[in-house]
Amino acid sequence: MYMVYWTVVDGAATHAHAQGFDTAEMVPAMGFMEALRKRQRDGEGIRFITMCSEHPDVVGHPGVDVTGADYNWKKRRS
Repeated sequence: MYMVYWTVVDGAATHAHAQGFDTAEMVPAMGFMEALRKRQRDGEGIRFITMCSEHPDVVGHPGVDVTGADYNWKKRRS
């Protein structure tokens, strides 16, 4: 699944928007983003156009979900 996110700026107010696309609809999602960018170039108050994806058949959760008892994460390894 793909989600396209964008924000409309109207004076001091901002309004967040999202549009979902099916897993097989990457090209339409990118076309939708390009249409938003064209509107932005034409002067509309559209900002923060981005897309993210999540595969519906992924196995497990994103990130580290299983660590051993001896796992000791540190930001620096010095």
